[in-house]
Amino acid sequence: MTDHKHHTNPTFDALRVQLQSLQSHTLSKESHSVLQAALSSLDKLGEQINLGLEQRRLAALYRVSQVLGTSLDLTEVLKQVMDAVIGLTDAERGFLMLMEGDGNDLKLRAARNMAQETLQLDEMKVSRTVIQTVVEEGEAVVTTNAQLDPRFSQQESVLTHNLRSIMCAPLFSRGGVIGVIYVDNRAHDGLFTNEDLNLLNTFASQAAAAIQNAQIFSRTDKTLTDRVAELETLARVSRELSQRLDVTHVLEVTSKWAAESTQADQAYLALRDSENGHLRIATGPRAGERIGVDQPLINGALQAGTPHLVTPQNDQPAQLITPILANNQSIGVLVLESSEPFDAHAMQFITRLTNQAALAIEKAQLHEHVQRVSDEKTKFVSVVTHELRIPMTSIKGYTDLLRGGLIGPVNDQQTDFLNIIRSNVDRMSALTSDLSDISRIESGRLLLEPEMLLVHEYVDQVVKSMRHKFEEKPHELEIHLPEDLPQVHADPNRLMQALTNLVNNAWKYTPEGGRISIRADYDNGFVRIAVHDTGLGISEEDQASLFSQFFRSEDEGVRSENGWGLGLNVTKQIVELMGGQIGFESQYGQGSTFWFTLPTVAPEELLEEAVTTIQE
Repeated sequence: MTDHKHHTNPTFDALRVQLQSLQSHTLSKESHSVLQAALSSLDKLGEQINLGLEQRRLAALYRVSQVLGTSLDLTEVLKQVMDAVIGLTDAERGFLMLMEGDGNDLKLRAARNMAQETLQLDEMKVSRTVIQTVVEEGEAVVTTNAQLDPRFSQQESVLTHNLRSIMCAPLFSRGGVIGVIYVDNRAHDGLFTNEDLNLLNTFASQAAAAIQNAQIFSRTDKTLTDRVAELETLARVSRELSQRLDVTHVLEVTSKWAAESTQADQAYLALRDSENGHLRIATGPRAGERIGVDQPLINGALQAGTPHLVTPQNDQPAQLITPILANNQSIGVLVLESSEPFDAHAMQFITRLTNQAALAIEKAQLHEHVQRVSDEKTKFVSVVTHELRIPMTSIKGYTDLLRGGLIGPVNDQQTDFLNIIRSNVDRMSALTSDLSDISRIESGRLLLEPEMLLVHEYVDQVVKSMRHKFEEKPHELEIHLPEDLPQVHADPNRLMQALTNLVNNAWKYTPEGGRISIRADYDNGFVRIAVHDTGLGISEEDQASLFSQFFRSEDEGVRSENGWGLGLNVTKQIVELMGGQIGFESQYGQGSTFWFTLPTVAPEELLEEAVTTIQE
């Protein structure tokens, strides 16, 4: 290995050789002095040229260092590093290797040539001995001719690939070697010098910092990307879980996403039996199978409330066992099995997934419990209303016979008593009718038979049916219905029921001599029917609960009237079933206005019109 300086060009070197050869000739004293002066001038000129060359190379190094800071993309940074090294050293090829993995194996990350092209696989032939020496000793190496260098001349890679000029420098970061930069020239020897090696070392320190920054950014970016992807997955899971409040659905969705997201071969979810606390698999082909909580791994996860990772061994699959916690109690366990081991990221994701699943399971179980209670209530109400109608029909019939004198004469006092009986039977009949309607609405058994109806006709029927009440407690009644009011699409019996309930309430809660008005108008595909009164009005406190079942105000004026607190609730539900809405405006002590809307066309026609509009 030799140490020489770069000169301007081969002509400069040839001139020096020629002048030096003249020293062996016999020259006059004057000629010898001229020769020595020429050699001295040539040396000074060489030093100046070399100094200029060094300055230019340092300037190039500075420019390259600025370029390295312009990107945080690791692949791009590695290309920039290798192109810069080849440009600074006039190398034929350059390679960059980085330590990767737990074993710190060197992996080739960039391979470039002087044309700034990525090398093909068959061109990637380097001296592994030189590289390994640099990694182990942590010091740069240069050889002007590896074929003659005793350190490397006997190495198979040097001989096989005919390697000559080689230079390799370590990449240091945080006190350790993170990789190497390797350049060579297979055609020429004597290409690199110690000055080149110093330059490469200087550049390597800058390149290592740029690579480290890019690696940190790459890891951070990957972590962020993975986290965003995980959040998106959990959001999709949440949407699927909330589609149905059904425990089986929740368990199936959880198992599916757990297997897909971790690439597990099998996933099953088991819940504790409420009666004996045993675990039973709830999903998949093993559904219904009992799992012993005495199994060490299952029991450990349940008792600790934390996931357990089991590595594959003896032909047994890897397992990830995660407890499902609700209110700090283990209600079940999710078990994943795979031929490949699960990593910490999979465990973290599954923990978040099971937390979501636990909340969804609780909601679904609560919903199912409420639904069972509601079904039992509906069944009870249905049976009770049916059983009450039979004796009420008999009481009503016999009361009418007695009042009519068909059984014998009835005095005035007896007539009053019979009227009271009949009035209370009517109240009970109205109650059972409302209860029956609520039961059928909640169970989905209330069938409507909608048709196109004229609102005028049903308002007239309601007013006529209540004529005796208006005679009993006189009110000023006003009706304002436009002649061109369009027909509504509604069930005739339920329209009559809604109108009767609202007009009857206005009559009940308006003092004698008050005013009641019924109005209707058309607006954007709906007819709006409003019943206004000058009655008691509704306090702000009561307005919030007005449409609740069995709600009745504590106001003395309201309590003095008969009622069960079901009429408005039933009215609201049947109006909404017919495709309308209901609402009110009221001011305490100044009256109320209750209104509801009904569509002027069938919902099917509205849907057809919407589809046509979209298509157009």
